[in-house]
Amino acid sequence: MYMIVLMESTKETAAPEGPILCVNNCGFFGSVATMNMCSKCHREMILKQENAKLATSSIDDIINGGGSGSDVGKDVTATDVIKAATQPATPVELNVFPLQACSDGSSSSEVPEVKAGPKRCSTCRKRVGLTGFKCKCGNLFCSAHRYSDKHECPFDYRGAGREAIAKANPVVKAEKLDKI
Repeated sequence: MYMIVLMESTKETAAPEGPILCVNNCGFFGSVATMNMCSKCHREMILKQENAKLATSSIDDIINGGGSGSDVGKDVTATDVIKAATQPATPVELNVFPLQACSDGSSSSEVPEVKAGPKRCSTCRKRVGLTGFKCKCGNLFCSAHRYSDKHECPFDYRGAGREAIAKANPVVKAEKLDKI
């Protein structure tokens, strides 16, 4: 008789033989390790629990005025939340500055936008649109005049190259050694 009771108890605690559907009825299979939920539902449940913990801790901080260290382990109840909501708030001083209106209706700090005309080559005045090339001299050119020798560019490329090399390679002079 003792053997029969033991066998019945093992049958009750043993896992079911087939796969277990998720308890949220999402259509996926769950496991005992995830409380009979699929991995996605289990992850969402854990995130909801963590968000609830954060919400209660933030409510506790609001109620206790910044969350002093002595009330760290205190549980927040619904009555505490209601008391905090019904307490009068401290007045806040608002500084309002009036706007000064101009006589013509537009504010003086705004700069009126100037509508630029079509972009044109500085040499031949051909419309370049989005395909224009900016030179180092600051002008915009078409594909025919984009090179410095085609538009008589005043920019000194040789001098700029020398300055770049001088900055990249500073002169290093060693101290003179005393001869023995």
